[in-house]
Amino acid sequence: MRTRLLPALVLVVALAALIGSAGYAVANATGSAGGFGWMHRGDHSMMGSGGKSTAWYVDGSGPVGDIATARARAQRFADRLGLRTAEVMQFSNNFYVRLDDMSGHGATEVLVDAKTGAVTLEYGPAMMWNTRYGMMNGTSAGHRAGVGSQGGMMGGTAGGGMMGGGMMNGAGMMGRYGGSPTWSPPSGSVSGSVSAVQARQIANDWLATVQGKGLSAGEPDAMPGYYTMETLQNGKVDGMLSVNAATGAVWYHWWHGRFVAMEA
Repeated sequence: MRTRLLPALVLVVALAALIGSAGYAVANATGSAGGFGWMHRGDHSMMGSGGKSTAWYVDGSGPVGDIATARARAQRFADRLGLRTAEVMQFSNNFYVRLDDMSGHGATEVLVDAKTGAVTLEYGPAMMWNTRYGMMNGTSAGHRAGVGSQGGMMGGTAGGGMMGGGMMNGAGMMGRYGGSPTWSPPSGSVSGSVSAVQARQIANDWLATVQGKGLSAGEPDAMPGYYTMETLQNGKVDGMLSVNAATGAVWYHWWHGRFVAMEA
C-alpha cells in the first residue's frame, strides 16, 4: 500500500508547489509595468529547461524606448520561428508586435518589455488560442519548449488542463490571466468557424454591450485559431481585443495600457 501511495503523494506535492508559484505569478501580472509578471519572474519563465522557455521568451539587453528598437528585439524572437515582424504598436506598458510568416499571413503576437527589452509570446490568445505557435500546440513553438500535444498540463485550445478550463470552475488555474477569455458566447450560439466579418461583428456587439465607451472594432488580423483587432474610439486606436475563430469568445487585451503610436 505504501509503495503505491508514494508516487501519488509526490505528484500532489509537485502540483501544490506549481499552483503556489502560479498564484504568485498571477499576482505579479497586475503590478508589472512591463506586463510580464505571470510569464516569468526576472529572467525565468514558468516553462522550459532551467526555468527558462526556449520557445516563448528571449532575454532583453536593455530598455526599449522606440518602435524601431522594439521591432529589432522582436525580430530576434521571430528568427527562431522563421517569421518576420509586421505591425508594431507602442503602449504605455509594453510594445506589441505582430509576427507574420514569409507569405505575409499572421502567425502570432509578442510583447516587448520596455524596461528590459525581453520578448515573449503575448498573453491570452497568442498563448492559449494560437493553434500553431501557442502553448497548447504539440508542434512548432510548443513542441520546441517540450510541451506535449493538446490536452496536456497546459490544456487544449478550448480550455482544459491546468491553464485551461479544467480547474477553478472552468476558469483554469491561471484564470483570465492565462486560461480564460474575457467573455464567451452562450452555448450553441456559434456554429462552425467564425469568419473575419463575424468576428468583427461579435467584437462590436461585445464592445457596445460591455464596454460602454463608444468603442468599435477595427479590421481583423487573422491568426491561427483567432482574430485580433484594434478597438477604436472616434476612429483612433484605444486598445485591442481578439475573437476565437472556433467559439466566438472575446479576449480583451487589458495588459497594454494607453496607446502611444504604431507602425505597419
